[in-house]
Amino acid sequence: MGGCKGEMNSPLLQLPAQDLSEQGRMQGDRVTIYSVDTLIAQARKLAADYRRATGKPLPGVSAEIAENDAARLLDLELVKDDTLGYDAVGKRDPRAGKRIQIKSRTIFDESKSGHRIGQLRAGQDWDSVLLVLMDDNYEPFEIFEAERTELLDVIDEAESSKRAKRGLLSVAKFKAIGQLIWTREEGEITAEVWDNQSGG
Repeated sequence: MGGCKGEMNSPLLQLPAQDLSEQGRMQGDRVTIYSVDTLIAQARKLAADYRRATGKPLPGVSAEIAENDAARLLDLELVKDDTLGYDAVGKRDPRAGKRIQIKSRTIFDESKSGHRIGQLRAGQDWDSVLLVLMDDNYEPFEIFEAERTELLDVIDEAESSKRAKRGLLSVAKFKAIGQLIWTREEGEITAEVWDNQSGG
């Protein structure tokens, strides 16, 4: 899965969205997908409170939050198979059928440089990568998308110069080669919106 995952002791936060949904349905007809949203909201608050109390991020949580946020905001279907090279599949245009990796980065201090994202699965099958940027409350504020070809070109260039481990990219580099597709203020940004903003 995307993001920087570590060891997690909480079985609640380890459960993927699909498992949580199935667990909810087993508990009664009144439980719906809203239960997953509620659990993600609780995980968001827990992670933020833990960071403020300890000064350290709670391992493993940001990736799960980011995947569920991306699926909800961009109409993606999360996949259950962790052996695949992608985390979700697009359900509608412009991402219908696209196999998408989802990465995340929580930005606690925007003045600091050198933020990196989790290692990309360069050798597996996928079509694009989403980068979900979250604030210190673990709320998404921007989502970028970069296509496979452009990402692999950058990864190969970095590998040839021995500047970085294969599959590792900085947030700044990802933003430079990707496209901003969602913001907290504007919502989803389509190609038509970009054309209108550029006067095309």
